[in-house]
Parts: sequence; C-alpha cells; structure tokens
Amino acid sequence: MRNVDVAIIGAGHAGLNALKQVRHQTDNWVLINGGELGTTCARVGCMPSKAIIELARNYSLVSRNGNSNKNTISDLLEEVRDYRDIFVDLVLANTTDNMEENKELLNGYASFVEPDVLQVNNDKIKAKSIIVATGSKPVIPQEWANLGDRLLTSDSLFELDSLPESVAVIGLGYVGLEIGQALHRLGVKVVGFNHDDHIAGISDEIINKEAINIFSKEFPIHVGKAAHLKAEQNGVNVTSGDVSVSVEKVFVAIGRKPNIPEGLSHFCETDHQGVPIFDANTLKVGNLPVYIAGDATGQRMMLQDASREGGHAGSQALADYAEKLHSQTPMSIAFTTPNICHVGARLEELIDPVIGEQRFGPIGRALIMRSNRGLIRLYASPVEGKLLGASMIGPRVEHLAHLVSWAIKQEMTVDDMLQMPFYHPVIEEALQDALKVTAKKLAKRNIHSPELLIEADRVFNA
Repeated sequence: MRNVDVAIIGAGHAGLNALKQVRHQTDNWVLINGGELGTTCARVGCMPSKAIIELARNYSLVSRNGNSNKNTISDLLEEVRDYRDIFVDLVLANTTDNMEENKELLNGYASFVEPDVLQVNNDKIKAKSIIVATGSKPVIPQEWANLGDRLLTSDSLFELDSLPESVAVIGLGYVGLEIGQALHRLGVKVVGFNHDDHIAGISDEIINKEAINIFSKEFPIHVGKAAHLKAEQNGVNVTSGDVSVSVEKVFVAIGRKPNIPEGLSHFCETDHQGVPIFDANTLKVGNLPVYIAGDATGQRMMLQDASREGGHAGSQALADYAEKLHSQTPMSIAFTTPNICHVGARLEELIDPVIGEQRFGPIGRALIMRSNRGLIRLYASPVEGKLLGASMIGPRVEHLAHLVSWAIKQEMTVDDMLQMPFYHPVIEEALQDALKVTAKKLAKRNIHSPELLIEADRVFNA
C-alpha cells in the first residue's frame, strides 16, 4: 500500500491544473492516467478541430476563386495531424514529460477499492484526498455499434488519410456544425441531422432561425426528428422523418459521456448519467475525500471550465476549510463561419427583458469582408438597464461575445457600455448599434429620466 497526500486521476486540463495547486501544498502526490497522454483539447478536441476549420476555409477560398489547390486533401489532413502533434507535444513538454514514471506518474486505469483507496494495475494507493478528472468520451448509441469504421467521431476523424465522398452529420451542436461545415468546404457531400429543432445550443428562436437559414445555404439541414441508421453495402442509410439518404460514412456528434472510475458509485449517490452527486460550490463528492472536475462532472465540457474547476479542486484537496468556486459569466462559441455565440442569461430565463437587435447587413466592415450575414440580440434588465445576456450569429462575433461577457461580469448598464470607445470601421460597430437600439427601447419604457430619453435619441441618431 502506497500512501500519498493527493491522488489525481486523469492528466487532462482539469487534472494538470489540479496538480499545479496541489504542488503548492505538498510533494507527496501521484498523477494517474489511463490511455494516451495529451489532453482532449490538444489531441481530439479544440485544437485539431480549429485546425481543420481554418484549413478548410482557406481551401474553399482558393477553390471559389477558380485557383487550383497546391495541396491535396491528404496533405491537408496530414497538416491537421501535424498541428495536433505540436499541441500535444507542447502540453507534454511542460507537464508529464518532466515526471518520474511509476512514482509521480502512473500509467493505468484507477478503480476505487475504498473511498480513499485506489487500485492501479497491481498497486494500491491510499490518499488523503482524491481528485477525479477523468474526462469524457463520445456518446455512441449501442444500436449503431455495428457500423464499425463507417461511423466517425471526433476521436477518429483526425486519423483519416482521405475523406469520404459523402457524410451524414448526426447532431448539430457546436462540434457537429463546425465539422460539417469544414467537411463541406473540403468537397465532401454533407447532410446534417439534429433531433432538436434548435442547432448549436441556441435557445433564442430568432437567432436559431437565422442560423438554420445561413447554414442551410451550404449543406442540407434536417431538424426536429431523430435519425435512424442502417448499414448498407457501400455505406449507411440515414432516415429522419420523411428524409432518407445514403452516405459513405456518418459523423456522430450527439454529446459526450463522463468517464467515471470503476467502483466510485459504490460509495456515493449518482445521477442518471452515473455521475457522482457533488457540491457545485466545492466540487466535493458527498462526504467522501473525493473531488471531481472537468468533463467528468457531466456539466459544461469546455476547456476553460475544466481548467478552472481543476485548479479549484486542487486548492481544496488539502485545505483546512471549504472555499466556494467563483462563478463565471456563461459564454459559448461555435467557431463556424459565421460564428455563433451565447453570453450570460438565456432568453427563456429572463422575465420581460428589453431586447435590442442589429443585423450585420449594413455594417461597413462586414460588408467589405463579404461576410455581412447575421444578427445580434441583446437582453437588458427593464428596471436597471443592465446588460443580462446576448445571442448572436455573425462575422467574428467570438470577440463581441467577450466584450459582452466582461460587461455583464462588471454589471454594466447599456448606457455604461455606450460610453466605451468604438473605432471605425470595425465589427464592434454592430454591437454599438445594438446597444443604441436597446438604449432607445429602455428609454421608451420610461425607465430612464426624460433627460436620458433625449440623450438616447441623440445617441441613436448619431
């Protein structure tokens, strides 16, 4: 039996950030990792997906201008893997490459023998605290398992040496929509299916309609019906409602399932996903000496959240008292063209908000970029005029989402934001115009004084 102060299960972003904090408190720790080293983001997630998105965009631009692409699709896929390997190597070089194997770093899958005892290969480890940061894996319905290599996920897509002629994308969340658009721009015949009526996690009905309208111009999108798959001699048949198509392969992006170490559920309550019930403020699992962070929580599976939660779990593992995990303004971004973003409160969570809109059609910079499709919708408090949330689709709105997020975090009003500098000509002018519309509507509700109503008219017409 080996005794340590802290055992961390998982060497992804959550686990590595937990370790940073643990190292400030003790030298007696162990990091346990099953499978390949290198984080989900670097190996199969954020970074290779952004690489294929950017390379596909450039490939499409060259083809659209009537030029021949110097690189083949095979070359492009190899370049994606090169980027992937660079990002993985950067992670490893600064973390696990510097650890002593079988002492600081154990390669193997951990299971719980007791609430404070882990089995790893033939070893048992007893820890004062255990941090579960075991990540997640793509969800594959059991009835689709017989499709074999006809079925692709984010774990297998980037290993391809060539692309199929046709692909059905099942699940049009952020991952499905991003990869679907990238494959389409690389010459693959793509058709998208989504069980829900809304795509990319959009809850604002107007933004959702705008998004479906924009992306349907690139490849067919079918929403609101479940997809059913059946193996065929040369591929897969996909049916959804009255729609039936045959494709060479299927890319499945219907979500990710948390990886939970074997045995943990024997000592705690779990939810419907098998995820341990934990305190969202402290990340502690019940009364156990166990903390959980990152994708393993089954919550928002995003790198920035995994890093923040991992760091918090690491700081709490040996702390004398519990500290609350500070909340962040919700923000999500789809790196499609155009971007889709949500910030702050969702529309259905608000009571009678004031909504200001601005389309990108007349925005000069967007027009010059030949990318003036899209819409911004801002949600403001009718009482105080504070900005509460936003939903948007448009060129480079990933940057506008950050501005709005910071403003919400600082509890700024619409008037406060309008006092901020805006340059010309920039995409940010779309946000400025949306703020002016919101200010005008706030003023008309007589929330502000008559003087501010006059000022709102002046600003709106400026």
